[in-house]
Amino acid sequence: MASISLRGVQKAYGDGAAVIRNVDLDIGENEFCVFLGPSGCGKSTLLRMIAGLEDVTDGDLSIGGRIVNDVPAAQRGVAMVFQSYALFPHMTVFENMAFGLKLAKTPKDEIDRKVREAARILQLEALLERRPKALSGGQRQRVAIGRAIVREPGVFLFDEPLSNLDATLRGQTRVEIARLHKQFAKASVVYVTHDQIEAMTLADKIVLLHSGKDTERYGSIAQIGAPLELYHRPKSRFVAGFIGSPRMNFLPGKVAALDPQGVLVTLDHTGETVRVPVSGAGLQTAQPVTLGVRPEHLEFADDAPATASAGTATDSVLTRTVSLVEQLGEHSYVHLDQPGGAVLIAKAPGVTRLVPGAHASLRVPSAACHLFTEDGFAAASLESVAHYA
Repeated sequence: MASISLRGVQKAYGDGAAVIRNVDLDIGENEFCVFLGPSGCGKSTLLRMIAGLEDVTDGDLSIGGRIVNDVPAAQRGVAMVFQSYALFPHMTVFENMAFGLKLAKTPKDEIDRKVREAARILQLEALLERRPKALSGGQRQRVAIGRAIVREPGVFLFDEPLSNLDATLRGQTRVEIARLHKQFAKASVVYVTHDQIEAMTLADKIVLLHSGKDTERYGSIAQIGAPLELYHRPKSRFVAGFIGSPRMNFLPGKVAALDPQGVLVTLDHTGETVRVPVSGAGLQTAQPVTLGVRPEHLEFADDAPATASAGTATDSVLTRTVSLVEQLGEHSYVHLDQPGGAVLIAKAPGVTRLVPGAHASLRVPSAACHLFTEDGFAAASLESVAHYA
């Protein structure tokens, strides 16, 4: 088992700008850590630095308390599962899984024992004599995982391992990976994905990475925390907009008043007011701000007796025109026209009766609202207000 520590880690290619900036991160033993972020944010680069496949330009990278900046990949005690499976087509499943052990000159009986045990865990026992071309995508990925398991590493590294699978196989393999982590309780896992569902369901800790100019301004890491911490307590508009699908609704407005119950915000274009239970420290009247509220937290006022919370005196009601309805069976997504050309999305339970052109009244629970300043950062929540969840 091994913990991972990064201190001031940076990565640049040649004389170009750094693609990884100022990364300070601790990944504990037996922790499942997911690197999440948009394409091009450096998720895979950071993972490859841990693996030893990319050099660290600056800073210290430690595994198991040992600085490994100059330690070859083969000596770091890590095993990596790639997106492309990377199986040898001329070898059987058994031979692919045993390959690394043979290179390490492991005794044959030990190789046989480890491979067959991994095959049992991964339900590959009946496939050991097949070659990769005779396997499905999900089976190939399990072989790649098995090849990592037999090495019994202290750290497992997964680089978007499910991206080549269809939706059903992704779901099945995701469950298998979660189950495997519990079985191999001593190993730490670092997992790269751009899929929020994978991140939210697998991770003990999510590391959300910036991209582009935000990386230059703030460093690579946007926020670190448990999945629901990032979901319910985003530190910036970027985090709030990236975590959650559909994304959080953002409504521009201005500070109308500050009081002990929070900040009263007047929405642009409509003049409607919404109270947000955040500290007014550092805010001024008439200051431009952005109100954030998730689609599932908006409550259709007409359905309130059956589906909505009772509400409070500080909740606001917005009236909008329906432009599109997505009926998904279990729930519906209702798109509503926003003044200024934007769209507001609300989640309705089950099959909704709303149709395009209809008017709908939406209750905005005060405790579900977030407030972001012009620099994109979240205003501090009031400790006395329980966060809506």
